[in-house]
Amino acid sequence: MTVGLVVSPALAQDTIEARPYPVGNPVGLPVESGPDQAFEATSSNVTVYGAVYSAESCTYDAARGVIVVPNRGVPQQVRTNDAWVSLIRSDGSVHTPRWIGVQRPDQRPSLTPPLVLNEPLGSEIAGGLLYIADRDGGTGPDDPSVAVVRRFDLRTGTPSGEVRIEDSPWINDVAVDTDGTVYATQTGDLGADPNPATFRVYRIAADGATSVLVQGAPLHQPNGIAFDPDGDIVVANYGDDAVLTFSTNGRLIRTEHAAQAGGDGLVIRPDGTKYVSSVSQGGVSRIRPGEPAVLIARAIPGAASMCHDTGANQLVVPMTANHGLAFVPLE
Repeated sequence: MTVGLVVSPALAQDTIEARPYPVGNPVGLPVESGPDQAFEATSSNVTVYGAVYSAESCTYDAARGVIVVPNRGVPQQVRTNDAWVSLIRSDGSVHTPRWIGVQRPDQRPSLTPPLVLNEPLGSEIAGGLLYIADRDGGTGPDDPSVAVVRRFDLRTGTPSGEVRIEDSPWINDVAVDTDGTVYATQTGDLGADPNPATFRVYRIAADGATSVLVQGAPLHQPNGIAFDPDGDIVVANYGDDAVLTFSTNGRLIRTEHAAQAGGDGLVIRPDGTKYVSSVSQGGVSRIRPGEPAVLIARAIPGAASMCHDTGANQLVVPMTANHGLAFVPLE
């Protein structure tokens, strides 16, 4: 039997440009090279492992000796409450694939207490709790997004309360003081002409009271946040290369500069040395007190909010879109 294929005249007039079939590069940048883009392999001191999905941050659990990695799962507009938390060993092997969030999203509301974890970004461990920057809503154009800081008991993994920031659609990273006060960055507008009023650092008191600590310049799409050894707050800008130190009352103390713009991850060691990862340019900067920044690792795709693995003395860098972790040993 002969089968004929009928093509409409309109479709027959269209032509499809033939293009070479692309495949991805080895780990490095760019992941898919264009005609005018030279590929650069990830530097030889970086080792990459997988077993995480769309992770934006990590934090180190010294008691267990594992790296705690929130996985974002699918976006809110696809399915809510789809995120989970993995535990990864220092050698990159998997300790627990799903520690928090082993249940399906439809099972989580019936847990005691119920579990909600939607699209986690920054995370930190403090006072026996795991703090995660998350959000509710945002499932569609008529569902406003609201930033939420969720807390989990570090020993049991059970939810331990949350605070909503009603005037913030989303927050990026969190730092937690010894008294339980949370400081969170709102990166704000990410378009070509962003509104500086959307660049904020929030302070959330232990009782849940929320206030804006810093707003506008010199913040420029603030991203990573951490405490330095003096108890001051350090913020890495995404919109430029500035690394800003503020007092806990919002006074600017110091401005330093990373080797690359696009700051995301921020690790500060007891001697004051800062490490800053660039999510847009893929490098890790080291800033020693009083010295200019030095690039110590290069071409890590999507180098997000990294953490310090104290047990192995290495930086662990989530590569969000590449669903992996990069490990950078420190001297």
